Amino acid sequence: MATSSGAFAHIGKSVSIKGDVSGSEDVYVDGQLEGSIQLNGNSLTLGPNGKVRANVVAKNVTISGQLNGNIQAMERTDLRKTAVVNGDVQTRRIAIEEGAYFNGRLEILPDKKVPSAPEATAVAASSTASATAAVPGPKK
Repeated sequence: MATSSGAFAHIGKSVSIKGDVSGSEDVYVDGQLEGSIQLNGNSLTLGPNGKVRANVVAKNVTISGQLNGNIQAMERTDLRKTAVVNGDVQTRRIAIEEGAYFNGRLEILPDKKVPSAPEATAVAASSTASATAAVPGPKK
């Protein structure tokens, strides 16, 4: 995992943290974390051994492990086939691999640029997912 600056923090599978995590670099969690995660301009990757009980705010979120908490991703959320997510997701784009488990509400945020026609598309590949998308109605 690398960023444009090359900076990232790695929390290994033998590490357990209770508390709030915030920072200005990408974070990879393969251990246990309980609290909150605030990475406004950076990415969170939850590895296959990762177990997190936290609300997450990040630019991009990739989940391969277990997350109990809400996700606010400014750009993209990826739920890999081994992901188990219990919580609500707000994101601009989402990918859910076959085999992933998702239980919660899904809100697709509008792109920063204004589209010429009001339309929204959400694709979910999980039978356990419930999804809601706000779509503006016709102008009166």
